[in-house]
Amino acid sequence: MIWYVAIGLAVLLALSIPVGAALFLLGFGLDAFFAPLPLIRGLGQMVYSSSDSFLLIAIPLFVLLGEILVRAGIAERTYATLDAWFSWLPGGLVHANIGTATMFSATSGSSVATAATVATVAMPQAKKQGYDQRLFAGAIAAGGALGILLPPSINLIVYGFLTQTSVPQLFMAGIVPGLLMALGFMAITAIICSIRPDLGGPSRHFTWRERFAGLPHLIPVLLVFAVIIGSIYTGWATPTEAAAVGVAMAMVIAAFYGALTIENMREALLGTIRTTSMVMFVIVGAYFLNYALGATGLGRQLTTFLEGMGLGPYGMLLVIILMYIVLGFFIETLALMIATIPIVVPIIVEMGFDKVWFGILLIVLIEMALITPPVGLNLYVVQGARKEGRLGDVMVGAIPFVFVMLVMIALLVAFPAIALVFAPA
Repeated sequence: MIWYVAIGLAVLLALSIPVGAALFLLGFGLDAFFAPLPLIRGLGQMVYSSSDSFLLIAIPLFVLLGEILVRAGIAERTYATLDAWFSWLPGGLVHANIGTATMFSATSGSSVATAATVATVAMPQAKKQGYDQRLFAGAIAAGGALGILLPPSINLIVYGFLTQTSVPQLFMAGIVPGLLMALGFMAITAIICSIRPDLGGPSRHFTWRERFAGLPHLIPVLLVFAVIIGSIYTGWATPTEAAAVGVAMAMVIAAFYGALTIENMREALLGTIRTTSMVMFVIVGAYFLNYALGATGLGRQLTTFLEGMGLGPYGMLLVIILMYIVLGFFIETLALMIATIPIVVPIIVEMGFDKVWFGILLIVLIEMALITPPVGLNLYVVQGARKEGRLGDVMVGAIPFVFVMLVMIALLVAFPAIALVFAPA
């Protein structure tokens, strides 16, 4: 039965069937051939119960927040400012790519949206200034992955929903690891470009006056981030309420820049509907599949198998980490999370690990899946923005940043306080 799910999911995804539909089809197959009762009779109730959550309302709100800021031109202004501050470093504009992705991650909640936004703004500069296309594009793909680690993260909301874990704690736990990874990306870029200066393009210098003149352009992103996280951390608002406040502030910012037009709002709302529909379809499909797995006993079989290996807590954790790395090569990230969390998290908790800490570790593993072939979504997003060259170039360029993620995983296992410093267990 395990092979049915693994091979079935791989085949359906290879046929380019949408992830949500693939999960439903697998659930129907389990229901038809393995389930003792016809689960499809309860499909309507399952669809409703998996969607009926106040917490999930935060997803479209955070998506809308990012959509409005994109159309207000915030990404372009942020990129120009960080260009002035970081272009003197070995690697030049590559650092601006990472910095812009980090800041935009603090408003979008989505890795794919972050990567697409930064790639659209940055890629035209690569060819114009003679940068190595591989490293330049790889940095954007990796920087975009921070969108699901730094709050407000849609994936952390989904994790909190599935595991009944405090989303505010998860948000706070993601800040330090997210910033450390961004610094790690910049450090590996500087090292590579110090060894191979030809990869980093020309070093550019700006006057202090020019640098300080651009700082006001960073205020909108910092203000939105501070309001969202501040209201959650102080207990003034739930994540959903904070998302609504963030949307209102984004509209004020867009109005300030003269971008709050009917056309921009129409495009922002359509983009929000597309993204939210995709996310919810995957959640509902995975919820049905998980229900079918439970009814057929596959979840219990896998749990028994893992526990029967006789490993200690850290041995089991290593097996789970390796499992996610391998599955991340082949399965779309949100589907991977939703399909495995109900099985893996109870084992992790039984072994004595903290759910908040594991949520951050899991997100780093999911980030790695976003930039590793053949299914790494951010690779395809950045390649689409390039509109030239080979996808393999983006894959090669992302390799150094995969190494940084592996280091972060090791640090989180060795020093759990990295994730729990602002979100104690």
